[in-house]
Amino acid sequence: MQKQVLIITYYWPPSGGSGVQRWLKFAKYLPEAGWEPVIFTPENPDFDLKDESLQKEIPTSLEVIKFPIWEPYQLFSRVKRKSKTHPGRLLEQKEKGFLEKAAIWMRANFLVPDPRVFWVKPSVKFLLDLVQNGQYQAVITTGPPHSMHLIGRELKRKTGLTWIADFRDPWSQWEFLDKLPMAARIRKRHLQLEESVLKEADEVITISPTFQLDLEKLSHRKIQLLTNGFDPADIPSDFSPKAKVKEKLHLVYTGVIDAIRNPIPLLKAIKEEFQGTGEEVDFTFVGKVSDPVKEFVAADSWLVNRIHFPGYVSHGEVFGFYAKADGLVLILTDTKNAKGNIPGKLFEYLATGIPIVALGDPEGDSAQILNQAEGGKVIRHEDFVGIQVVLRELMDGKGKGGNSPQFARFSRRSLTFDLAKILDAHTLS
Repeated sequence: MQKQVLIITYYWPPSGGSGVQRWLKFAKYLPEAGWEPVIFTPENPDFDLKDESLQKEIPTSLEVIKFPIWEPYQLFSRVKRKSKTHPGRLLEQKEKGFLEKAAIWMRANFLVPDPRVFWVKPSVKFLLDLVQNGQYQAVITTGPPHSMHLIGRELKRKTGLTWIADFRDPWSQWEFLDKLPMAARIRKRHLQLEESVLKEADEVITISPTFQLDLEKLSHRKIQLLTNGFDPADIPSDFSPKAKVKEKLHLVYTGVIDAIRNPIPLLKAIKEEFQGTGEEVDFTFVGKVSDPVKEFVAADSWLVNRIHFPGYVSHGEVFGFYAKADGLVLILTDTKNAKGNIPGKLFEYLATGIPIVALGDPEGDSAQILNQAEGGKVIRHEDFVGIQVVLRELMDGKGKGGNSPQFARFSRRSLTFDLAKILDAHTLS
């Protein structure tokens, strides 16, 4: 009989994004590694991205427990009569009224560690009987939202169950917190909560070498590294990169463009390099794009005819856009967490074999992976000439795509077996 592991995650299909795919893929392959996953997730969560197609990837044998959640921004939505309510969205608004400013201040100083904190106590109460009956041999919590870790901490304290905490982003050092009007004593409270999680979890895992090092400095303990990855099963059997056409360049970006991901230096370089040359350039942003970027494009008579915003599409549809691309674009964050920023789509980009151009830290973790795989280049946001050079190489068909033999270690199946080894180390008698 397989051992069971309870996975507590806020994000689960039909929610979209890399945070969903990380644990959806772990759940897919864990049975092969000797573990039966059970998912515990909110019944009525509040999330931005929705991808119904991911529902089809949930194994039919997987048990998913959905439990009601109350979030304060549900009340705020009713007051404002609109959906754009929580601070992740509100911070991007240019014009903020009294209610919007109040919501951001409340998020910063009352909802610690995050608006999902009200789910902690009822979830612990609900899960306690199941855990005490010996149904699970381990529990995994994944954050953000970091309230998920508080559920794991309480289950650990009350039952002694093996607990693994997965940090997909930092906590006290997370750049998002710096944008909030947070009192010093609240910042200290975040540190205290984070310290208790790092101290009490049996294992802590994270997604990048930089985040691993940062957490080790905070916790004075070994932190395990489990990056995101790619699933070969996601790539259509008939997929192949398009042949480059002379004097034509089509760039594709997939994912979110928000306040901390800035493509404008790349847009300016595209115009500077190709305007007046007679060469054809198109750039398609697949996903949610912030209003300031759309406004920047709309205000430019040259760019407006070459930049396209089809919006968010299902994960399966993304490969149709890849197939039309001469180059894939990564816009990494240009903030204090930038060095450890490894988007999940980086691995999928590499798997396509299409050349990659990225804006970000050339010494960062994403750059190291790209360099090892010989799949593209990372240029600093402010290196205008460097961006133009790479764009010219792509236009001239000199961009290099592909991956090295070591790239196989980033397959979702391989990474899941690494996770199983961590679980086994704490549960084998």
